[in-house]
Formats: sequence, structure tokens, C-alpha cells
Amino acid sequence: MTLVTPLKQRALESFDPRLVRRDFPIFERNPGLVFLDSGASAQKPAVVIDAVAEFFRNDYANVHRGVYRLSARSTELYEDAREAARHFLNAADAREIVFVRGATEGINLVAQSHGRRHVRAGDEILVTELEHHSNIVPWQLLCSEKGARLRVLPIDDRGEVRLEELDGLLGPRTRIVAVSHVSNSLGTVLPVAEISRRARAAGAIVVVDGAQAAPHVPVDVQALGCDFYVFSGHKVYGPTGAGALWGRLPLLEAMPPWQGGGDMILSVRFDATTYRDPPHKFEAGTPDILGVLGLGAALDWIAAKGVDRLAAHEGSLLARATRTIGALPGVRIVGTARDKAAILSFVVQGIHAHDVGTALDLDGIAVRTGHHCTQPAMDRFGLEATVRASFGAYSTERDVDALAAGLERARAVLGPGR
Repeated sequence: MTLVTPLKQRALESFDPRLVRRDFPIFERNPGLVFLDSGASAQKPAVVIDAVAEFFRNDYANVHRGVYRLSARSTELYEDAREAARHFLNAADAREIVFVRGATEGINLVAQSHGRRHVRAGDEILVTELEHHSNIVPWQLLCSEKGARLRVLPIDDRGEVRLEELDGLLGPRTRIVAVSHVSNSLGTVLPVAEISRRARAAGAIVVVDGAQAAPHVPVDVQALGCDFYVFSGHKVYGPTGAGALWGRLPLLEAMPPWQGGGDMILSVRFDATTYRDPPHKFEAGTPDILGVLGLGAALDWIAAKGVDRLAAHEGSLLARATRTIGALPGVRIVGTARDKAAILSFVVQGIHAHDVGTALDLDGIAVRTGHHCTQPAMDRFGLEATVRASFGAYSTERDVDALAAGLERARAVLGPGR
């Protein structure tokens, strides 16, 4: 599989992961740590930690409500983060960026606001077999409420979507197509632009779960042609509890609020309430100000490093890990798509994934084990669990080599015939 293109190779040549690693205080405190679980939640650079701490020390006040200087400063910082998210996604307008708790809440917002208004009995919602539970369950709940049908675009043995079956699944009753940009369990990069083109031609709106893509590949929502895109802050080196939903402005304007409270209203009377325009209509109550400011700092950090350079670095590590880990006796890589990002899932013959993860932890190697909230994808491969190594900006070739050595030790201790 081609993981490092010539363009990415040129970006890689100017990238030094040792310098990037110095941005992350956790590695100073834990110099031997091999952290290969960035797909679950990434470590935080000092600029993010400092941004949150400095806001507490110097600028803290609630946003959007106060006429005094400190509140105005807080509001300015908060809206600067919205502009950072707009730039990060290449959105056309900052009003298209809604701050949410993460990708999960963003998907639920679309399901409960747009979906409840437009999906009727007999309609269909299409997902792929690769989806995270957060991009399955909200649509199941909506289908159950409305009497709609959930349909599934299958994947092949490589973990790629069967694109040739898409047109047969799209029909006049298809209202929503919800797909991951990158699979969190297999690393497959989905052809989102092509899926969006076909789905919108069929009259459906397209919702993209970008939680696993945003830290690892350049995202341009205008080029992707989708209608909604969500990502989580804690996966892009920001704090937990904050993320962003991008939506086309006409769609957001037409959607009703999904939560009511302060700051999302123009006027409230007992006989009627009027609401603010997007994005504020969807941001009821005091937001996670610290999380949003940390998210903005994280997006600025990524922009300064260069998304293309980060992607090239991680692609090189993935290629090295694919060769090295795939060559170990008794190890089978799960998910061999031709286009992948930052994730290597595998199983070790005769050893449960959880036992592999525990053995690696004894060597200071952190990996994720389990079904990764993608049980349908695991079922497709006849598995209950895999070991997942996921890379970040701070990952190094040493990490890959340590993983290989740790797996050899685990097989010697736990494997068949021990």
C-alpha cells in the first residue's frame, strides 16, 4: 500500500519529531513512555496547557454576556478559537462553526435537530460498516423514533468500503448519509468527496465523522462536498469536553435549537421565544470556555507545524510499522486499505488482545485493545478485539521498534508452546 507519496516525502524531509516531542511536557516527566494510543486521545503540547492556565490566571470571565472589559476579552478569545476552527476546516464562514463537547455531541445535534425535522416513516439513513458507535447509535435512535430504516454500505476484506454498491443503496427515500472520514479501528481513509458527490446527487445530506481524520489529514470541507463535519478537541491535541460541528449555513439557519437556555435566545416570553442566529442558537448555556480556548490553541499549534508535514511523518511511521509488525510470526494486521492514516490494528495468534496490551504496558508501551467502539467492523472480520497502535505528531521510529520488540517478548511469554 502507498502510505508516503512523493509530496509527503518532501514534507517529511523537513520534519524532526524529536523537536516536536519537546513540545509535550508528559515526555519530559516520562522519558521512556511509548505512547501509541493517540487515536483514543492525544497528549497535550505546552502551548495548550499554558493557554488554559493563563486564561484562568489573567482573563477569566464568562463570554457573550458582560459589558465589562474582562468579559469582552474572554469573548474575543472565545471567538478567536471559532475563527481558528473555521480556518482549520477551510469553512467559508465562522458562523458555520458550532462548538460542542465533541464529535459525539455534534452528530447527535444533527440527528436531533436536522434529522427529526426531515426524516419520516419509510425514509432511509445510510452508514458504513466501518462506523464508530457514535455514528451508528444516534441514527438508530432517530430511525426507531421515526419509523425509518438504517442501511449499511459494506466493507471488503481490506477494510475498504464497497463503493460499487453505493448507488444501489442510495434511493429516493435516502435522507442522510453518515460516514467516517477515517476509520478509528482500521485507519481506512474513506473516499468522502466521492461519497458526498453521489449522495447529494441523490438528494441526501452528508454527515462526516472527522474525529479520527482531523488530527492526521488535511481537512477542507468545501472540497469534500459534505454538509456537516464534526471533530473532537481532545484528539487534535486539545482538552477534553470541546469540539466543533461545521454545517452549511443555510442548513444551520433552517434547523431548530436542540437545547434551550441562556445565550441562545433573542427574547423570551411565556407565550413565545425567539432564537439567535447560528452558531449561537446551538450553544445554550455557559460553554466550556477553557476547552474551547485550549482547542483554539491546539489548532494554531497544528497549523504552525503544518498538517501536511504531520501527515507525512505519521505516514512514514505507519509504513514502517506495517512492514515491521506485519513480518512478526503469528501477527496478522487487520485492515490493509490502500489509503490509511495513523492506525495499525492487529491480532496475535493464540493471545487475547487484552493480554497483549497488558504485556506491552509492562514495557512502558501504551496501546489500545478491544473493539474500539466499532463492533460491527469487528464482526465483519470475525473478531472480538484487536490491538491498536495509533500514532501522533510526537511518535517516533523508536516507538515503532519498541512495539515490535515488545510484541516479540509478549509472544515468547504468552504465546502457544510457552
